Amino acid sequence: MPPIYTTEQPRNRSRWADTASMLAIAAAVVLLHLVTNSRYGFHRDELQFLSDARHLDWGFVAYPPFTPFIERIGLGLFGINMVGLRLFSVLAQATVIVLAGLMAKELGGARLAQITAALAVALSALPLFNGTEFQYTSFDSLWCVLIAYLTIRLLKSENPRWWLAIGAVIGVGLESKYTVLFLAVSLVVGILISPVRRLLLSRWFAIGVALAFAIFLPNLLWQIHHDFISLHFLQYIHARDVRWGRGDRFWFKQFIVCANIYSTPLWIAGIWLYLRSPRFRPLALMFLLPAIFYTLTHAVFYYLAPTYPMLIAMGAVGFESWCARLRRGWAVALTAVLFIGILAAGAYGIAIVVPLQANGPLRNFALAQNEALREEIGWDELVRTVAQIRDSLPPDQQAHLGITTGNYGEYGAIEILGRAYGLPEPIGTTNSEWYRGYPTPAPTTLIVLGLGEEEANALFTGCRLAGHNGNSEGVRNEESEYHPDIFVCGPPRKPWPELWREHRDFG
Repeated sequence: MPPIYTTEQPRNRSRWADTASMLAIAAAVVLLHLVTNSRYGFHRDELQFLSDARHLDWGFVAYPPFTPFIERIGLGLFGINMVGLRLFSVLAQATVIVLAGLMAKELGGARLAQITAALAVALSALPLFNGTEFQYTSFDSLWCVLIAYLTIRLLKSENPRWWLAIGAVIGVGLESKYTVLFLAVSLVVGILISPVRRLLLSRWFAIGVALAFAIFLPNLLWQIHHDFISLHFLQYIHARDVRWGRGDRFWFKQFIVCANIYSTPLWIAGIWLYLRSPRFRPLALMFLLPAIFYTLTHAVFYYLAPTYPMLIAMGAVGFESWCARLRRGWAVALTAVLFIGILAAGAYGIAIVVPLQANGPLRNFALAQNEALREEIGWDELVRTVAQIRDSLPPDQQAHLGITTGNYGEYGAIEILGRAYGLPEPIGTTNSEWYRGYPTPAPTTLIVLGLGEEEANALFTGCRLAGHNGNSEGVRNEESEYHPDIFVCGPPRKPWPELWREHRDFG
């Protein structure tokens, strides 16, 4: 009879325990989001994604098609349910947490390194935020971290077949957010100047490039057909962000938002350890080259965020190795200090980015600190107010009514939330709304959102103040501060085709 226990069983149990620890951290984050994601309302960006999800195409002005496609699936599965629609983002962030631990494992780390990496990523502010809303950054983060994990497998094994998986993920990533291209280019440059540059001569590299191109091709063809409208959009948005100072304090936010502040020694050590390793040096360049580019171009801080898990993973391995050379008491003390710091900073981050309370001091604190949460307030009230204005109009005006919007949040709110009130499809000129045009026959009475009195009177005839756009909670956000008035107007002063040619907006 063979023995019941073998020498492999303790190792297998240890491996399962390591995996279970990472899964437990990810599961705790999933549970946190499932419990809290029903609070407040949709963010204006989410309303744009949901609107675009009802008009699926191979591209959109503001982003590639992946996020609207995923939300179309969510609409089919869950309807207008915030917890359900945000589930894909939650699962993406849970996967990022597990991948952080797996990267530490592939880099030679044991349980301490794996748990440290998973916990530090789980309790960083931006990954936490990516689970509270469905944004393209949620999926961009997943693909970038997965590319880093697959790159580690490629460099560790020197098996060129990993290029196939890397190419597939890069292709899907480009269908989520175009900045994945910078990571891909940095990867190739890093390998080109490393001892494993021969991996670029493999036919599997060529196949991987072809696969990435094939996956991205539908969106590229859409861009060609639409005169590369997204490039014009990105140029406009970048100039606006620079003008508004959104690229300011880029590096300060790397420390306190993109990564847990107490993980700073880990990711800095990660850069150094990658640079010292001839085999894994390309991972350092996957951070450094985009970091230099984003710094020089005054990019928004969160563009660099997806690169931190791979740095933290290597730093965690270095930390574990360092502790192994210390006396046990010192190792335990240092580990405790690191974990307490990560947990404390994580708790503070959770209080800011996660809607822990529907009412009370934690809610007030979060709304005071977090602009994104403030932008979730008031959309239901806006739609209800518009419906009340519609109901107050004479029947002949209601029969020929249109609703114009000044930004994509208003457009999405009317289109998605307004269906419950029987409101007509909105009319908008922002981003991909412009392609949807205006109804035929054109409306003769308009409820006008998002414009000031002077602008409304310049565009439309016979405008009168009909209501206010705000929220009963007194939360100050973009809608309540900058678009407080709602007007009822007659037809536009210029014919609709001429008006449409003159107004094409980015936002």
